[in-house]
Amino acid sequence: MTSTSLEQGGQVTEAPDPRRWLALGVIAVAQLMIVLDATIVNIALPKASADLGISTADRQWMVTAYTLAFGGLLLLGGRIADYNGRKRTFIIGLIGFAVASAIGGVAQSEAMLFAARALQGAFAAIMAPAALSLVTVTFTEPKERAKAFGVFGAISGGGAALGLILGGVLTEYASWRWCLGVNFPIAVATAFAAAAVVHESKAHGDTRYDIPGALLATLGLVSLVYGFTEAAKQKSTINPKTHQPDIVGWTGASTIAFLVAAVVLLVAFFVWESRAANPMLPLRIILDKNRGGSYLVFLLVGAGLFAMFLFLTYYFQLNLGYSPLKAGFAFLPFSLGIIVTAGVAAQLLPRVGPRPLLLTGLVMGVLGMLWLTRLEQTSSYWAHVLPSEVIISVGMALVFIPASSTALVGAGGHDAGIASAVLNTSQQIGGSLGTALLNTLFASAVTSYITTHVAAATTKPAQAALALESTMHGYRTAFFWGGVLLFVALVAAALLVTAHKEDVPTDGAMAVA
Repeated sequence: MTSTSLEQGGQVTEAPDPRRWLALGVIAVAQLMIVLDATIVNIALPKASADLGISTADRQWMVTAYTLAFGGLLLLGGRIADYNGRKRTFIIGLIGFAVASAIGGVAQSEAMLFAARALQGAFAAIMAPAALSLVTVTFTEPKERAKAFGVFGAISGGGAALGLILGGVLTEYASWRWCLGVNFPIAVATAFAAAAVVHESKAHGDTRYDIPGALLATLGLVSLVYGFTEAAKQKSTINPKTHQPDIVGWTGASTIAFLVAAVVLLVAFFVWESRAANPMLPLRIILDKNRGGSYLVFLLVGAGLFAMFLFLTYYFQLNLGYSPLKAGFAFLPFSLGIIVTAGVAAQLLPRVGPRPLLLTGLVMGVLGMLWLTRLEQTSSYWAHVLPSEVIISVGMALVFIPASSTALVGAGGHDAGIASAVLNTSQQIGGSLGTALLNTLFASAVTSYITTHVAAATTKPAQAALALESTMHGYRTAFFWGGVLLFVALVAAALLVTAHKEDVPTDGAMAVA
């Protein structure tokens, strides 16, 4: 499909693609699937864990396998889309995503499920930057492009809530497997539609890939998450060969080995990127004070928020006895708070600048997370959880809008795309690492509480009460450390983000960063 040319004043210009709004609809469906799949399985976690016998230490892989592959390969995916052709890469991503979703839907073991989730994340990593690039090249008129980015941004913001609700509907009325399987027919249909209405485009010039950089970054992050997972395991495992207990936890040999390997690989990644002729992540992007501070804020906020979703999901279903559907709707005020406040923040940003919004939002996030540390088994959703959700959601909207803009401060046209991609990558990697780390701290807190109080639990009712209270203690511990992560983000924003309102980019790309 090609655009027609018009002659104006002796100059030939490209006429707008007549099917650009249809193309936007197709791209929007793909973006919705990508956003949905970061949260849709949260509600399904308890039933999937029970069906496949997934342990407390390993259950977070159902979330982190997706977000880690997505975040770790996102920058490389952007290069592939630019060099291989954005339409072609978009369609390949859709088909691969469909196949990976089908595999996850029929998984018969936790290994098969986790592998399918990782494969979903890998294909999402080439589909997402292709989708964003296609919006940019399809809409060339500034006002239309702003509208298109607005649609894209609304989907990105509201998709998380829809994922939680849809996950609840499918888990309760069909099966947790449909939380994955539902993607197959949608992705295949979207791929056929894209072939018909989306226009091809690609970058020219230097098109070399930074494969060593991609491998070092991805292997380093996987090692880090796996190290956290090993730390969550208990110390009571008996080795069948030595008949001695295997030492796991934070001091276990496997934990230390994976964490050391992660440090070595990630240091090697940054050394390589500083010397590579065509780096996947040009270090000038992250070494700028404002941009680097924005990426760090997104990393830490992603770490705290993804874990909040995980533990509230378990609290709703296992402690309050909510059905999967009710648990999904219990998160709705959070997403509504972000969507409503985001509009207000966008209006305030050019008037007050990014710092006041960022700092206010992070303070609110810390307070809301600390409020969750007061949860009890008998706490009321309306009196306790709902206010916490609202405070955090309003705060996060005040963070996302200005941080998305300060991530582009000083980035010229050549670097604007990679600067936005790094922001997405920071959030996904933060979600992966935060989920793994806080799940480890949760498991350790539960074990410690049981060990300390088990002697007094001499009857079955007492033992049942101990199990519930140990879980609540684990939740409170995780929420506390989630609050600590947001506090570190607050400090980073206060020290590093110094941009004024005059420095904020006005380009619509910031809305979907």
